[in-house]
Amino acid sequence: MTETETNTYDVVVLGAGPVGENVADRTRAAGLTTAVVESELVGGECSYWACMPSKALLRPVIARADARRVPGLRQSVQGPLDAAAVLAHRDYYTSGWKDDGQVRWLDSIGADLHRGHGRLSGPREVTVTGPGGERVLTARHAVAVCTGSRAALPGLPGLDTVKPWTSREATSSTSVPGRLIVVGGGVVATEMATVWQALGSRVTLLVRGKGLLPRMEPFAGELIAEALTEAGADVRTGVSVESVTRENGTVVAVTDTGDRVEADEILFATGRAPRTDDIGLETIGLDPGSWLPVDDSLRVTGHDWLYAVGDVNHRALLTHQGKYQARVAGAAIAARAAGETLLAEPWGAHAATADHTAVPQVVFTDPEAAAVGLSLAEAEQAGHRVKAVDVDLSTVSGAGLYADGYQGRARMIVDLEDEILRGVTLVGPGVGELIHSATVAVAGHVPISRLWHAVPSYPTISEVWLRLLEAYRDA
Repeated sequence: MTETETNTYDVVVLGAGPVGENVADRTRAAGLTTAVVESELVGGECSYWACMPSKALLRPVIARADARRVPGLRQSVQGPLDAAAVLAHRDYYTSGWKDDGQVRWLDSIGADLHRGHGRLSGPREVTVTGPGGERVLTARHAVAVCTGSRAALPGLPGLDTVKPWTSREATSSTSVPGRLIVVGGGVVATEMATVWQALGSRVTLLVRGKGLLPRMEPFAGELIAEALTEAGADVRTGVSVESVTRENGTVVAVTDTGDRVEADEILFATGRAPRTDDIGLETIGLDPGSWLPVDDSLRVTGHDWLYAVGDVNHRALLTHQGKYQARVAGAAIAARAAGETLLAEPWGAHAATADHTAVPQVVFTDPEAAAVGLSLAEAEQAGHRVKAVDVDLSTVSGAGLYADGYQGRARMIVDLEDEILRGVTLVGPGVGELIHSATVAVAGHVPISRLWHAVPSYPTISEVWLRLLEAYRDA
């Protein structure tokens, strides 16, 4: 095809990651014709360079750590991990970086896939440049920008010549570096430090802030830093990287304290930037490279046809939260297309209310950290009159059965006015599977009086709920 081809759809979705896929799923379920534009792999960052590969890498690490805490089993798992087998396990869950299965799924819902680079070229219009030339896709009702985010690198001179790792290289590397510097203290930094240390790298973690996981309760980062140090990692906080060079294949990072750290590779996990720099925002009066502000139906401010869903709106940079937004946005697009009144009140079908009050997250380190809602500091800053209730998880019978020497901590933030939960944080082996119960309690504004009737099974780690309620009662 050499000439420009024009196609008209009800909805055009820019980006075929999990967020774009879910928008398409909802609009197609409502009977709207939908086009999806993707320049890379259908399935996006999560499927190939983030959630799936990172958790596939982490699972053998965590399973071995858990097994080493179980009598009768620990002696059988004292040897090193089979790095080749772990990497092959990762490759399986990325489908070898092929998207055939994801494409078949798009076909199954009746969405049209357009491969190529998509750019807005005017209101309700996307021009796709790809195999065969240009195609112009016109949307009757909505264009949804679901292009996600990318790793943000600091502006260090000569950094591009060092060829640093970002999250993509950290999750897709085909070999284990002998030494690895990890710059950052957030989720990517702590998870990847956990993986590569366990696979045999000598990891040095350089953290500019006071501790790890700064968006969670302070004890979460403290417990994970202790565990990483015990595993052999060198965790340094309160330091900044001033320069990075690669000398004869060796990376040399110099910190603001004058320390010189050498490694085979260096990973920068220092934040994310929106992938909006080259999608034609300037053609509709928006700034290229900017985050896109939206209302709770995910519609971009000042544009009644444009939606920004997932990372690009900067509300909650998490795959599951982006998929939640996609379900809300898809429903809102369908309702507006049908001329229906939106259910836009908080917790309504067309309002992404959880983004404000009940965002869950799990950090798959050893120990795991999981949180939902507000931390104590965030609740106090928001003006809530709250009380923090803490429980040592080792006092729960199920925790002791789960692992010898179980170490962990739980905190719930209770609103003293309404006696509901504003937030919950859990740190310890296996707690990731507990966070959804906390999410239900926070999102549902379940009163403390009713939580007493939610009886946890004995003996499970979830009995921590009873211990938290008792601690609140007795405080």
